[in-house]
Amino acid sequence: MATRAKPTRDLMLAAAKKHVMSKGFAGTSIDDILKDTGLTKGAFFHHFKGKADLARQLVVDYATKDLAMFVAWDRQSREESDDPLEQVILFLKYFEAYISNSNDPAPGCMYAVYTYESSQFDAEVLTFVSDSLARWTSLNVRKFQEVLDRYKPVKPVTARQLAEMVISIVEGGLVLQRAHGDTDTTKRQSEQFRNYLSLLFPKG
Repeated sequence: MATRAKPTRDLMLAAAKKHVMSKGFAGTSIDDILKDTGLTKGAFFHHFKGKADLARQLVVDYATKDLAMFVAWDRQSREESDDPLEQVILFLKYFEAYISNSNDPAPGCMYAVYTYESSQFDAEVLTFVSDSLARWTSLNVRKFQEVLDRYKPVKPVTARQLAEMVISIVEGGLVLQRAHGDTDTTKRQSEQFRNYLSLLFPKG
């Protein structure tokens, strides 16, 4: 029973994500999810207490998968280089490869949807979104602090400023990507951030 339960739940979460990312949480109905999956309301309520519970599980699933990717890319970059600046560059390249070659091109960011539609969610869900973004920021702060500990920037900057900058670039890129239907937007902006880092921390 357990082996069948998770695929069914994941199927509904995938359908919910598609609708939420395209028309928002308020515009997504349980019937939309059931129509896409061919499942019954009984199956839905077996996995979710209601739409509010779906909102919580959906963003937890999204954040968990994102963080797992970030941790894996961080570990891989450290295995390939002991230079913190090169590690950051490699990390960004892994992200660019993912965002441009994903079988599910990102039509936006789930965190943005939850932030813009904050009135749709309870305090627990909104706190989770805030905490997830804080964890993402902290990972980047640590990486950039390691860079600053080894290299002197040509202009004054802090690890937090760089961490917030790269997250703003990614989030902004996803917004433009959705607005213009250009799936390479976020990748191009990440490449420009790498160019900025090479100017900020010249090696020669």
